[in-house]
Amino acid sequence: MDIKALHKCQLEVLEEVNRICERHDIKYVLFAGTSLGAVRHNGFIPWDDDLDITMLRSDYKKFIDIASHELKDDFFLQTEFSNHWPMFFTKIRINNTTFLEKYMPKDEKTHQGVYIDIFPCDNLYDNVLLAHLQFFLSKVVIGSSLNSRGYLTNNIFKKIFIQIVKKIPHEKIHRFVMNENDNNSKKVHTFFGGASAYKKSVYPRTWLVETVMTTFEDNEYPISKYAHELLSLQYGDYMVLPSVEEKKYKQHAILVDLEKPYYEYAGWRNDKKIEYFTRSIR
Repeated sequence: MDIKALHKCQLEVLEEVNRICERHDIKYVLFAGTSLGAVRHNGFIPWDDDLDITMLRSDYKKFIDIASHELKDDFFLQTEFSNHWPMFFTKIRINNTTFLEKYMPKDEKTHQGVYIDIFPCDNLYDNVLLAHLQFFLSKVVIGSSLNSRGYLTNNIFKKIFIQIVKKIPHEKIHRFVMNENDNNSKKVHTFFGGASAYKKSVYPRTWLVETVMTTFEDNEYPISKYAHELLSLQYGDYMVLPSVEEKKYKQHAILVDLEKPYYEYAGWRNDKKIEYFTRSIR
């Protein structure tokens, strides 16, 4: 995989997202490993193969509504409101490209082009018990959606949990976790961003509201004004480079093709390849 060529494509997606956000006054920040890359590398983490941003739920919904008719034809909007996508966050993908990940979608019509992730950031209940209930119930919703997606894991506890929750109706649970009407809560959360730990997914509201511009590759993009605090919470001593093994684990793709559409790889994964890649998934 030519990681630099992949990064260039992902930047094109980010530029399109940024164009829409600037035009319509939609707030977002570079998030997770992308924010870390901006601070530590002034761009992508050299071995990272994805790009993440986050928005408060109100901006997230506004973006989806506008992008659904304003996104350029080169791109594909993949949301929880789309067919063939059961997850509760959004991807903007590039048409006529391929990005196969470490799972095999159950839905053959799932778009699998190169993408960036857009995670919603929701209101956390001020009541501590309700906040922890939010976190647990977010796992119920995520577990059900992962089952629908075709998620692979060797973790026996994850397998059992997914089997238990996959048939639970999640519409009301999802609404409870979003807590949309409580826009004055002291804290917010990104439980649907996939973080496994409660503490790493909960932040003071100001951390996602107050932003500064920073260099990312050859342009300027917003990150949290409290990037040091946020990255310390998520990664600890974030300026220390990870081991070779950790770098490999963070990679999402098993096959990337920037010239050929994903549907031309139908049937590419035989059982041995699936078995091989599954062994590396935790």
